[in-house]
Amino acid sequence: MKKLVYAMIVLLALAHQDFWWWDRIDPLVFGFIPIGLAYQAGVSIAAATLWAMAVKFYWPKGLEGETDASSTTGGDA
Repeated sequence: MKKLVYAMIVLLALAHQDFWWWDRIDPLVFGFIPIGLAYQAGVSIAAATLWAMAVKFYWPKGLEGETDASSTTGGDA
C-alpha cells in the first residue's frame, strides 16, 4: 500500500502540470467553469483524498496518548 501512495503522489504531481489547458476557456464545465479551473479543482480533491489515505494508513500509532513529562508537570519544577 505504501508503494501505491508514493506512486499516486508522483502521478498527482505530474497531473498537476496541466499545460494542455493553459490557453483554453472552452469547454465550460457546468456552463460557467473554465475547463482548466475545473481540472485544478479535481486535482485538489484528489490531493486531499491522497493525503487522507496517507494519514489513515501511515500515521504512527499511539502518538496521541504520549506526552512529555515536563509538559504535564507545568515546565520547570
